[in-house]
Amino acid sequence: MNMEIGLICSLTGERASFTNTCPTYSIDVKAAQEISDNDFEEAAFQIDQISEPKLRELRMEQNFPLAVTGGFIAGILGAILWGMITVATNFQIGYMAIAIGAGVGFTIRYLGKGVDQSFGIAGGAIALISCVLGNFLSIIGFIANEEGIGFLETLLIFDYSYTFLLMEETFQIIDLLFYSIAAYEGYKFSFRVLSRQELI
Repeated sequence: MNMEIGLICSLTGERASFTNTCPTYSIDVKAAQEISDNDFEEAAFQIDQISEPKLRELRMEQNFPLAVTGGFIAGILGAILWGMITVATNFQIGYMAIAIGAGVGFTIRYLGKGVDQSFGIAGGAIALISCVLGNFLSIIGFIANEEGIGFLETLLIFDYSYTFLLMEETFQIIDLLFYSIAAYEGYKFSFRVLSRQELI
């Protein structure tokens, strides 16, 4: 927009002189895709507006057992990765909790295609449990490094009666923030995202 000339065409660099349609117009595929993606995200908040017949149809496509199984596998893998990174870097990375939450949520969404509240609750719970497990494996990694023994050996000889005491001793307030974000992501990302066409 030029205040002296008026509306400027971004394609020709000149004042827009066409009416109704532009002969040099070409669709911006990237912009169209962004609009489409926004539609999907907006649709996720419209699940309560789905008609009963359509909702019944969507529920027929749900698979809660597969979603929970996949979510637990994703969570365990994330927790193991958290422990491995901790052992490799000798540094406990709380941000891994956020990655675990997202990983669990998206896995449940993909496998479960869920629209019911139970999918979100499962995602949040699994993400939280996985984060606690990841934190525990990180502690085991620190113990292994301190004692100069292997990670798996430490897991085998560790006295698990001290688990809660150990978790309490190593707990930090910032952990609550990471756990909360992970649980929120696990909940939010577990629901199926619908297009506007699917909502009709």
